[in-house]
Amino acid sequence: MTEDTEQGWRVAARRMAVSVLAGTLTLAAVAQAASLPSRLGYSYYTEQFLALVLGLSLALIFIMPGRSDTGTTLPSRLDWLLSFAGLAMSLYVVAAYPSLLSRAMSVPLDALVVGGGLIFLVLEGLRRAVGWTLVIVVLVIVGYGTIGHLVPGMLQTREVAPERLAVYLAFDPNGLLGLTLNVAATVVVAFVFFGQVLLRSGGADFFNDIAMATMGRRRGGSAKISVVASALFGSISGVVVSNIVATGVVTIRLMIQAGYRRATAAAVEATASTGGQIAPPVMGAVAFLMADFLQRPYAEIVVAAIVPALLYYVSLFVQVDLQAAKQDIRPIEDVDIPATRQVMSRGWIFVLPFAAIVTALFGYNQSAEMAALWGGAAALLIGLTLGYGKTRMSLADIWTAAVETGRSITEIIMISAAAGFIIGVLNVTGLGFAATFAMVDLGQGSLLLLLGIAALVCLILGMGMPTVGVYLLLAVLIAPSLIQSGVDPIAAHLFIFYLGMMSMVTPPIGIGAFFAAAIAKAPPMATAWESMRFGWTAYIVPFLFVYSPALLLNGTPGDIALAVVIAILGVYAISAAFVGWFYGLARPLRRLGIGLAGAALLLPPGLLGPSAMWINGAGLAALAVLWAFGRRSRIRAAAPARQERA
Repeated sequence: MTEDTEQGWRVAARRMAVSVLAGTLTLAAVAQAASLPSRLGYSYYTEQFLALVLGLSLALIFIMPGRSDTGTTLPSRLDWLLSFAGLAMSLYVVAAYPSLLSRAMSVPLDALVVGGGLIFLVLEGLRRAVGWTLVIVVLVIVGYGTIGHLVPGMLQTREVAPERLAVYLAFDPNGLLGLTLNVAATVVVAFVFFGQVLLRSGGADFFNDIAMATMGRRRGGSAKISVVASALFGSISGVVVSNIVATGVVTIRLMIQAGYRRATAAAVEATASTGGQIAPPVMGAVAFLMADFLQRPYAEIVVAAIVPALLYYVSLFVQVDLQAAKQDIRPIEDVDIPATRQVMSRGWIFVLPFAAIVTALFGYNQSAEMAALWGGAAALLIGLTLGYGKTRMSLADIWTAAVETGRSITEIIMISAAAGFIIGVLNVTGLGFAATFAMVDLGQGSLLLLLGIAALVCLILGMGMPTVGVYLLLAVLIAPSLIQSGVDPIAAHLFIFYLGMMSMVTPPIGIGAFFAAAIAKAPPMATAWESMRFGWTAYIVPFLFVYSPALLLNGTPGDIALAVVIAILGVYAISAAFVGWFYGLARPLRRLGIGLAGAALLLPPGLLGPSAMWINGAGLAALAVLWAFGRRSRIRAAAPARQERA
């Protein structure tokens, strides 16, 4: 056998192994979400199912190509050994879990060996998936759990022997095989699979066409297409990088051709794709995680998220529109734009998968994962029978969707497992209560200071991680301290979600911005900074809705309407100040005035009390004067041109 032939066999073997493991992981999760085993009369612990998912994920993570790997870099013998060990240990837990659970308190040798081995493999898998940052966080927290009883003061914890802690973390339902892994293995997998099926059924083409048809003829249409298409994709997939790659290869090219700078085009795509995760009704599956953490109905989460998401996209839309006005960027040529009526006549049926999800959730009170399966079934039926245009699904596409789901979910499984370690340490040692009180004390009674500290921690901990993983980590570490300080639980969780999400575009490790920059061939750091400007509302609005519950649709209809209108005007003003265009070109002094007027409008009543209303009014009056001044200046500037034509 020649060297090339051997290389080909090894590549094929790796491809086959990844396909089988990833597809099996997805099918197992779908079966669990649909309660198929229990319907067939099989009874087992949930932890046994989670151990199976963990084993398949560990087997995958060590042999799967990395982000920068083209597929030709083959796993080493050590990689195959770790892959086999992860699967074998997890299958041992599946088979022996009832016995391990009953004997865990006595720390038997098999539990210690298997538990310690799984902890090591999960941490190594986590390192390969997202780098060292989260691994170091986990090691610090676990290490503190073993020595925290020696620390004086409010951060002192209960003493737990290292060997007992290892067994607890590996097998207790509050540890590795706990809530975070369960949600990832059911809800997240179900929604990722739904997204994969929907896109392969023709949904991807429909979303692009409807965005093109509705926005292509408008000023700066190419950027507006990016905003609409990326928001639609992002809400379904919840995976920012995948969304950028899926839509950015088209929209970034259109923006550059229209006249936007390369860094601007990449930043618009990165910001729009990142924000899709906060867009109801799907919200990239994070809403369902939030509902599980808070034990609140999913509908409450979605309703609360409507206005913040609206403000995010109003800001982004206003900025690309005013940028187009400032740079005189024209609409797309009509020959490239499909007719809206034609697009809707072919694609209206793609409303049905979303209707199926809403009906399952609200009409039949189904679980989130079951609702996702309803949507996936509707999308599958459409893809196999009707499709969209020339796009049709085949039976082979179902397996491809399952494999791609398994591949993309592996990273989140590793993060969820790591979050389980953190939850386990916080629970068994009492560190969770100690850390909460310490953060509250650090805020020294100032909620604004505490929010500022929490925001900084969210951005730092979120660097380099997918949003679902960021949220899981922050929901454990940060949200309890905010709730303890009196913040509404939904507001606290949305706060950490927004700030953690923005780590995808925030320097120095804005992965989403860097991927978009690579497509646009733009400077990565310049793209990240510009992405922060386009997505500025996600850094500010979380502070606003903590102090102004009306922005979460909590209050009387009059209060809500007033708060929303004022917030939209404030967002518009600050966005215009960033661009430097407000009914004409805004010079530096006028630009500063517009920004200050917007800031006055956004000042929440909960921060300064009744005086905030007067400041809001002053901001509104100043904005009206600046608008009138700009309008008059523009009319005067246009008068000579009209006279010349006459």
